[in-house]
Amino acid sequence: MSSSPQAGTPRFIRTQQAALFLGLSHRTLEKHRTFGTGPAYRKLGGRVVYALEDLQAWADRGAKISTTDPGVGNVLPAKRHAAGAA
Repeated sequence: MSSSPQAGTPRFIRTQQAALFLGLSHRTLEKHRTFGTGPAYRKLGGRVVYALEDLQAWADRGAKISTTDPGVGNVLPAKRHAAGAA
């Protein structure tokens, strides 16, 4: 059995590494999780893990090419928002 992930197999990382991947603090990522504004995550036992593809997809929602570009979506700040704001 190989220790490297197979093609198509998601690779999961913990909150600290996910925050580094996104350029955020781990506390900010935890707040996003609390308010439902962050990337998809999974609970495996008592551990929170993120798939790299979910982190990339969440970050890509905020991609813009100019200040007037509406983009494809929004990445909301880590705070409570009104229902339907996402």
